[in-house]
Amino acid sequence: MSERSEQQPDPIDPFEEIIAAETDRDPDLAVIEAGSRTLRAQGGAPQSDVPSRPADPEVDKALREVEADLATRWGETKLEPSVQRIAALMDVLGEPQRSYPSIHITGTNGKTSTARMIEALLGAFDLRTGRYTSPHVQSITERISLDGAPISAERFVETYQDIKPYVEMVDGSQEYRLSFFEVLTGMAYAAFADAPVDVAVVEVGMGGSWDATNVIDGDVAVITPIDLDHTDRLGSTPAEIAGEKSGVIKQDATVILAQQPVDAAQVMLKKAVEVDATVAREGLEFGVVSRQVAVGGQMLTLRGLGGEYPELYLPLHGPYQAHNAAVALAAVEAFFGVGSQRPEPLDAETVRKAFASVSSPGRLEVVRRSPTVVLDAAHNPAGALATAEAVGEAFDFSRLIGVVGASGDKNVRGVLEAFEPIFAEVVITQNSSHRAMDADELAAVAVEVFGDERVQVEPRLPDALEAAITLAEEEGEFAGAGVLVTGSVITVGEARLLLGKG
Repeated sequence: MSERSEQQPDPIDPFEEIIAAETDRDPDLAVIEAGSRTLRAQGGAPQSDVPSRPADPEVDKALREVEADLATRWGETKLEPSVQRIAALMDVLGEPQRSYPSIHITGTNGKTSTARMIEALLGAFDLRTGRYTSPHVQSITERISLDGAPISAERFVETYQDIKPYVEMVDGSQEYRLSFFEVLTGMAYAAFADAPVDVAVVEVGMGGSWDATNVIDGDVAVITPIDLDHTDRLGSTPAEIAGEKSGVIKQDATVILAQQPVDAAQVMLKKAVEVDATVAREGLEFGVVSRQVAVGGQMLTLRGLGGEYPELYLPLHGPYQAHNAAVALAAVEAFFGVGSQRPEPLDAETVRKAFASVSSPGRLEVVRRSPTVVLDAAHNPAGALATAEAVGEAFDFSRLIGVVGASGDKNVRGVLEAFEPIFAEVVITQNSSHRAMDADELAAVAVEVFGDERVQVEPRLPDALEAAITLAEEEGEFAGAGVLVTGSVITVGEARLLLGKG
């Protein structure tokens, strides 16, 4: 196992200094703030879908106070499987989640990208949308979006202050306080009702049946591909996991079912029969007719519930994003009643404009050229396999260097094995989260997968990025080497900040 013996001056040392100073805060929140502060002076307008820290010091202070309050609650990895607390909060808030129709999305991989596509399609048809997704890449405000953009920091703070007395009321009446995710879910549902939105697009946090989001009755239930993840909480087989996730299928809903393992599909189809839900299955009622790699993405022909939609440009890479697009299109068709109440398809030109506008930060996202640096949030074996396939298709790298930082509760061996065929070398690192797997522990697994000579260890992410870029540059400016940063949403978010995005 090789390790750099000579350390070059790190231009981003303040990043580490600020994180070290944030000893009384949640590490995930501290790194987001630190990255934004150290990189703000480097210029560039903030991305509309990945906001920076507020420029107004008073607003920034207020947002920090809200983040600090939220950080005192159970994190997203500590769960008590029940919707009792969130249901109590909805009750005292006046059931805001009942004031708009919703599309509810569960599955193992592809949920956020699919939610963004659904949101873009609905918006293109002049509907006001609310989108709730998790986790965030850089800013907590990303999780709650209105009309395709994260709510402002001011609105985030106002929403929290509005519901805080009710949150405290519920805290006092329950065995456990509301968790971080439960409070955010309550905020999202309240913000959507206040807007008001025409439709909410809601991604589950984990599972389905007892997920905090499951106090809605989605008119459309979307189930993206199911694989093994969170097996300690959801089950050890696709069928067991499907049993939990099928909890989003409600009475008389329409179910949009992506391609699934047979045993998982059987569980979900059985649940649909029990509640008289209508099912549309990828590969039968809808699907991908054709796809071609294009500059910056791919050209698709999709078969929807109402017919074919040719010449759709999707500015995202990989076969799995084409399948996500097919699922998203079918979900929106189902929401509008295509194939049931109305025989005609959606307007094809509007669909084209919607798909052409889609972005998905941290999903095969190019953040630098010469050498090319790509970020992807794959964190389980199925996601890593899909990413590896997409990289090979979309990028003509002569040599690819991996930067991997993972969470300790994931199947890291499976992730590394998925990337082994495409990584010439891998730089092992760790992100700032308390959930991060120790770099040396992760490296020990990497050596077993890649061999000693292909593994380098740089515990600090800035050093890992520098090392990987240096390795890629060794082939020369025009050699075509690249870097892929992956393993965790948190690793990708921190790398995105360090590389000047957001």
